[in-house]
Order: sequence, then C-alpha cells, then structure tokens
Amino acid sequence: MTAFENVTVTTKANVYFDGKCVSHNIELADGTKKSVGVILPAALTFTTGAPEIMELVEGECKVTLAGAQETVTYRGGESFSVPGDSSFDIEVVETLHYVCHFG
Repeated sequence: MTAFENVTVTTKANVYFDGKCVSHNIELADGTKKSVGVILPAALTFTTGAPEIMELVEGECKVTLAGAQETVTYRGGESFSVPGDSSFDIEVVETLHYVCHFG
C-alpha cells in the first residue's frame, strides 16, 4: 500500500522512545483507525492494548512476540500480528516505515 485516500490525520505526532519512533494517527472514512510511522534503528519493546497488524512498508527488523522463543526477521512488504494486551521486542536493523492496523 502506498497511500490512503479520504482520511483524517492527527497533526500532532506520537513520539516514543526519545524520538526513535514517530507516528501519526489516521482515521479512514469508515471509522477504521491506523497509525503510520517510522522507527529508527534501535532495540525497543512495545505493548499493545488491542490486537495489531504491523505492515512494513520499507526497512528491516527482528521481532520476538511476548512468550515466544523464536525471533523472526521481517522486511518491507511483509507484516506480523501482535495479540491484544501483549508486547513485542523489536530490533530495527534498517529504518522501518510502517502502517499499524488496529483491532
């Protein structure tokens, strides 16, 4: 996916981990909520409230889901799912451009 049409964008950025992750919330015409952002090379831990699908637009990362023993490498064009009320460790190898789909 390269663009979203007919969206509302929250102009104030979400800035996490001292600026290593920056995103903007968007809402589609049908009420669906997503965020689009960038994560700079770093090793970080994210927590989730609702289930999420992380769609990687560009970049490379290594992800370990909470409770998993295996670390999986993902690249642009791939995605991974994270359960709600959970967490994941991510090591960004190459700046990551992403879309986070909630719910």
